[in-house]
Amino acid sequence: MIANRYSLEREIGRGGMGAVWLGRDELLGRAVAIKRVGRAPGLDNDPEADLKRAEREARIAASLNHRHVVAVFDLVEEHEEQWLVMEYVEGRSLSQTVRDDGPLDVDRAGAILADAAGALATAHAAGIVHRDVKPSNILLTALGEAKLLDFGIARAQGDLTLTQTGLVSGSPAYLAPEVASGAPATTASDVWSLGATLFHLLAGHPPYDVGDNIVGGLYRIVHEEPPTVEDAGWLTPLLAATMVRDPDRRWSMAHVASYLQAGPRDVGPVDQDRTRLVAAVPPVDATQVTAPVQDATAPRTAVVPPVVPPGGSAAAGHDGAPGRTGRRRPLLVLGALVLLLLAAIVFFLLLPDEQQDAPTADPAPSVSSSPSETDDPSPSADPSDEPSPAAPTAEGMQSFVSGYLQTAASDPDGGFAMLTPSFQQASGGLSGYTGFWGQVTSVEPPEFVEVDPESLTVRYTYTYRTANGGAPTDTVGLRLAYDPATDRYLIADEA
Repeated sequence: MIANRYSLEREIGRGGMGAVWLGRDELLGRAVAIKRVGRAPGLDNDPEADLKRAEREARIAASLNHRHVVAVFDLVEEHEEQWLVMEYVEGRSLSQTVRDDGPLDVDRAGAILADAAGALATAHAAGIVHRDVKPSNILLTALGEAKLLDFGIARAQGDLTLTQTGLVSGSPAYLAPEVASGAPATTASDVWSLGATLFHLLAGHPPYDVGDNIVGGLYRIVHEEPPTVEDAGWLTPLLAATMVRDPDRRWSMAHVASYLQAGPRDVGPVDQDRTRLVAAVPPVDATQVTAPVQDATAPRTAVVPPVVPPGGSAAAGHDGAPGRTGRRRPLLVLGALVLLLLAAIVFFLLLPDEQQDAPTADPAPSVSSSPSETDDPSPSADPSDEPSPAAPTAEGMQSFVSGYLQTAASDPDGGFAMLTPSFQQASGGLSGYTGFWGQVTSVEPPEFVEVDPESLTVRYTYTYRTANGGAPTDTVGLRLAYDPATDRYLIADEA
């Protein structure tokens, strides 16, 4: 009997952070899961440190009132050991499910991870990094819903308890490259780990075979391109946007959740060379490449929205700070560079020939040096009369971005047309784009943080409202493409 209230029946699980028992709350007459908090590696078996860790886990988990997070009911101490009393979920972990049933089909894997992504997005919005997302920490209920558990090594913003030198938290096979190399875990690290979990569900095995050679496994995670899934279907863009070695290129968790919750869709061909972020995306058939966005009749493929939900660190804020965007998705700038190059060529071809306009060797001018008001000088008589070519301006960039956000919220198809063809193609297509923007009901005017006409980059913070009543705030950086001939902007990349 624990704390004169909880009886233990049998051990039902065990992990690096302690054993889990099926128990019974004798006072309320209900089944509970009771975890005995063990010694954390790197803490020198300090009982006080263990107690603080247990208290932190209880506090963090209890603060996440989410249907897809295993609830924590109590924290008690018995015989100098800490016990967490939690909601008992009758079901199997995802690792057990794959072990018993084999790889999951794409639609089922997407539906299950939509639950987990929603829970993690909520945690990130609260400034909480889980740091150990993996199949064994996601339970599947009898109704097919996912429940995220084990915040034993989670870290709340500003909580430095588990930052001891040399302590790498999390399971090696699912660690993000930056964490495997020794950097602190962030919300972006959770995004990678969820992508690695998706890989496991689809492939039937972890993305990396670490085994006993942990050092070798960590080296592969840090230095090699992420592994691929042969046929991930509509989840291909998501895998490409989560298992990206550069954390700044990953989607935010909120964006991941939005994409998954939108469900299956036809993503069309996916461009493999979108800044070479992931080798899992098949090459694009040249006959299926999207036509320029100016052609309204051109077929459109799928896309990752250039602006993603607040998974930034609250929304994918990769520094763990609430409210910062994490929607850093895989993007391609090659098409934008080509467009800019073509525009520059056209511009210089249209420039007047300075040698032709130069004075001739004949010293006798053919017109008076002081022409009368009735004189009709030739167009080349005064180069200053030539109209100046259009150039990007801060005001124009701000106006474009403000208009884009309003258009994307009210007319996702119209917002999609405000992306360069390469950005459309690189991100996956219209269905992926509308997977996010189709859930946005309104957008408040953005607050611009930085606008640079020379580099065509803009950074801004904005708040948007979703169909489920949420109102997240996100910070986004974009790189624009500009056509001086038409004084027109398009979104070419994410800065």
